[in-house]
Amino acid sequence: MRTVALGNTGPRVSALGLGCMGMSALYGEADRAESVATIHAALEAGVTLLDTGDFYGMGHNEMLIGEALRSAPAARREQALVSVKFGALRDPDGGWSGYDGRPAAVRNFAAYSLQRLGVDHIDVYRIARVDPDVPIEETVGAIAELVEKGYVRHIGLSEAGAETVRRAAATAPVSDLQIEYSLISRGIERDILPTTRELGIGITAYGVLSRGLISGHFTADRQLAAGDFRAHSPRFQGENLRHNLNLVEALRKIADDKGVTVAQIAIAWVLSRGEDIVPLVGARRRDRLTEALGALDVTLEEAELKAIEEAVPEGAAAGERYPEAQMAHLDSER
Repeated sequence: MRTVALGNTGPRVSALGLGCMGMSALYGEADRAESVATIHAALEAGVTLLDTGDFYGMGHNEMLIGEALRSAPAARREQALVSVKFGALRDPDGGWSGYDGRPAAVRNFAAYSLQRLGVDHIDVYRIARVDPDVPIEETVGAIAELVEKGYVRHIGLSEAGAETVRRAAATAPVSDLQIEYSLISRGIERDILPTTRELGIGITAYGVLSRGLISGHFTADRQLAAGDFRAHSPRFQGENLRHNLNLVEALRKIADDKGVTVAQIAIAWVLSRGEDIVPLVGARRRDRLTEALGALDVTLEEAELKAIEEAVPEGAAAGERYPEAQMAHLDSER
């Protein structure tokens, strides 16, 4: 598996990363044993980047990754690079209470993450959403102090806008920006991607299958649990869903002609956007992981790329990528 650098200052990682959120939260029930087995299978296949957040399942996801790392062969455990998002405030009912990027909070969050993961350092550390009440310079400066002390290796950002990226990078070396990027979420191409490329900052792309919407496996009659994020996501509602699934069917024709799956075409498209972009795949099972890894063997010719973008033009999706209240927290959308 080819490796790419997360920007000029970041570690070298595999071409795909594993996003572990769905193993703990927001997408319905997950099987713990299968989740651990999937992490092991990813490491065995050469995946090095494991992505989590300290608020995924209120710490559950970090403990799950810690368990998987402890039970993995030493060689595989040592190759793993863990990316952690922090800052989201939760309550016992699972509610959300905003974000905290104060330096004292940064140090506090890191202390608990290190304990739950069972590691002596975090490879990439980033605030999940920019705290509008705390200058990004203060938040990044606090992470930089953790780097100096050896508790963090690299500084990351998440869902930050172009100007915020510039300010953060002027404060301390930033390895990468984690942000949603897929065939139906291409907003970063306007200002954010040119900025990260100018500054030598990599992109960790989440949502490459748009939470399963463009995986080729989602159907209009699928019943979602109340706790499933998609039950409230605008792109999965009513006419929006029907419109978006029609885009998937157009994409399926191209995938069928090439002899690959819809998910593989969608992931391969993100991979084709540049070696500074590392797609995160949110596989919760080994069969879905195997399918995603198959995208690494898919080479898209210019004619095929053109056909894909004609089938799913920029801006073609119906509905925002988050509910209105959550969109308001995205610095990248301001």
